[in-house]
Amino acid sequence: MKFIDMRSDTVTHPTPAMRQAMATAEVGDDVFGDDPTVNRLQEKAAGLLGKEDALLVSSGTMGNLTAVLAACGRGDEVILGNMGHTFLYEAGGISALGGVHPYPLQNLPDGTLDLEQVKTAVRTDDPHFPVTRLLILENTQNRCGGIPLSLEYTRQAGDLAHSLGIKLHLDGARIFNAAAALGVNVADLAGPADSVTFCLSKALCAPVGSVLCGSTDLIASARRIRKMLGGGMRQAGILAAAGIVALEEMVERLPEDHTRAKRLAACLAEIPGLVLDPGTPSTNMIFLNLAESVGLSAADVAARLVERAIKVQVTGLRRFRLVIHYWIDDPAVERVAKAFSEILIS
Repeated sequence: MKFIDMRSDTVTHPTPAMRQAMATAEVGDDVFGDDPTVNRLQEKAAGLLGKEDALLVSSGTMGNLTAVLAACGRGDEVILGNMGHTFLYEAGGISALGGVHPYPLQNLPDGTLDLEQVKTAVRTDDPHFPVTRLLILENTQNRCGGIPLSLEYTRQAGDLAHSLGIKLHLDGARIFNAAAALGVNVADLAGPADSVTFCLSKALCAPVGSVLCGSTDLIASARRIRKMLGGGMRQAGILAAAGIVALEEMVERLPEDHTRAKRLAACLAEIPGLVLDPGTPSTNMIFLNLAESVGLSAADVAARLVERAIKVQVTGLRRFRLVIHYWIDDPAVERVAKAFSEILIS
């Protein structure tokens, strides 16, 4: 039986069109700037995000780190959410590799940061303090339920940051999901940010890569930093070709994932013993818990799901995350709902 893998949208495989594009990609040496397929991807990405320039990097983590290092020097400080990817899941890279000090603020339930707290967190000019250089937001906000940050909030955050003399970086790993859920243009959503990253290898299905977008000057700095981090790739057009297909063919179908997530959530909500987070799903992620009456742990349930060729992510003793992506179709949604029902009701 074929496995259904809902642990993340990072498990997506390239589509047949991507594999064909990769096999026939025209390539050059990207470190020299002459890989035509990479250049096409970067131009397309910058145009879609409404920025002057863009840079292909190996991962979202590298993109975020590069953006921080382009904005901050050693001993400088960034303000970011305590549930944000850069704070939680990037191995402390901004500190270990950049000497940059993180100032984490608590993410609110809707994924935002309290802008009054942001304002207070910006340091005054005092030799005792690090210098605040950057505010980082994440959209969609993964650990807060895959919630998209609204256009209005993002504009307010950008306006505040710029009024305080600092820059805004947007970790937009799933910004195309956010734009689809909000019904807004992705360039508008990215507009307030000085820099923005997005992942090609999550819901967009490409096998490798993220893109950092920003001004011409920022990308020039980022290109040098990417090389310093060991991220200079040679015939990277083979990877970029899949990214071009992702942007041309996968962005417009993201609402299908959101619709299937809602359908699965509705089915799971009917199963005794499952308690869904209020409002879930906001995009392609479903967050749910086992009721206290259930005598199994989340790990127990996950193990029984594996026996049925289904993989989900356990995020707590009694908590799961399920992520819908291109390779999850309607029969898979039905099979997952049925499996949870069998495990919890039998």
